[in-house]
Amino acid sequence: MFSRDRWDEILEALNANRFRTLMTAFGVFWGIMILVLLLALTNGLKNGVGAGFRNFATNSIFMWAQGTSMSYKGLPKGRRYNFKIEDVAILKEQIPELKYVSPRNQLGGYRGANNVTRKEKTGAFSVSGDYPDFIYQQPMDITVGRFINYSDINEKRKVAIIGVDVVKSLYDRDEDPLESYIKISGVNFMVIGVFKKSNSNGDEEEDANTIFVPFTTFSQVFNYGNNVGWMAITAEDETNITDLKPKIFSIIRKQHIVHPDDKRAIGNFDLAEQFGKIMGLFGILSFVGYFVGTLVLLSGAIGISNIMLIVVKERTKEIGIRRALGASPLNIRTQILQESLMLTIVAGMAGIAFASGAIWVMNTVIESVGPVENFANPSVDIGVVIIALVILVLFGVLAGLIPAIRATKMKPVDALRTD
Repeated sequence: MFSRDRWDEILEALNANRFRTLMTAFGVFWGIMILVLLLALTNGLKNGVGAGFRNFATNSIFMWAQGTSMSYKGLPKGRRYNFKIEDVAILKEQIPELKYVSPRNQLGGYRGANNVTRKEKTGAFSVSGDYPDFIYQQPMDITVGRFINYSDINEKRKVAIIGVDVVKSLYDRDEDPLESYIKISGVNFMVIGVFKKSNSNGDEEEDANTIFVPFTTFSQVFNYGNNVGWMAITAEDETNITDLKPKIFSIIRKQHIVHPDDKRAIGNFDLAEQFGKIMGLFGILSFVGYFVGTLVLLSGAIGISNIMLIVVKERTKEIGIRRALGASPLNIRTQILQESLMLTIVAGMAGIAFASGAIWVMNTVIESVGPVENFANPSVDIGVVIIALVILVLFGVLAGLIPAIRATKMKPVDALRTD
């Protein structure tokens, strides 16, 4: 039940020594501010790193053929082999949980010899033969035109999608590249689109210097037959691609007569596994934030408990008089706990407000200066605030519990004799 007289007494007790009250409250203020800011910064790192994977199909693996490390069925150790286009259909048929299986071949490289020409201009670029599904597995913004479609694949059209740096190298400023022709290793291709990477985890310069052509056209023009250099494989959302890896590798080993225990014959990069590890790291960082912030907050609560013990000692005679006039032990204990809770919660809410202001300033600065690598939108949700308030109330009760018990243990006669 609300008692105005009691709250007046609490405010009067806290105002009796304002400097001491402020210094005591500062420990809680600082602790809760550190807790909220640590969690916000951790969330900012998580958002920034997660943005780097934003348009990637993170539930994916990339795999390629390597030399065998074990002899098998009369075939020697160290044998080289290639994936085949038939492997794609077999994987899709035997593992229905797969969403995309994109075979890929690659030619040249932007650091290699000149392999692309247009009129009098030449350049060295990476040329990839791909299927239309690949655009869903790797981030790519088509700025002009379109990407490869299945009509291009089925009709083996000599069309190309070029990176923005290819445009800079082969075209004059303000020149429209659409429906123009470039020569790749002496073969004419019509440009049907221009792209830029929306995000890149690798070499951004190489990404911008890439040319995509239909996989079937690539195989025919550059005499790759039915060979596949490597594959990008993505599982359905409800299935973890890491769990499917053993089955995928088993099928490929069987197709190419590779020993079932040969771990080196298939190279792979598990994007889902790496993404999971990164997200797990942020879970650990969040735990560290809670742990460190709670310890700092606990030190502030201990400071409040010590001050409340001093306050109880200073008010011994007052407590004795109240007990002599009929105040119950519960009444005395409740007032001490209320003083502790009020001091803790007010200081804690001030700390949360200050931390919120600091987070707002950080976001404002980021918006004004532009994106910061691996850091974006530092923030905390309402759940964190609720948890912080629960911790505040718990520590406020603990901080006042010992002084409250001590206050009610004194006999009224002994309390009145105290000078």
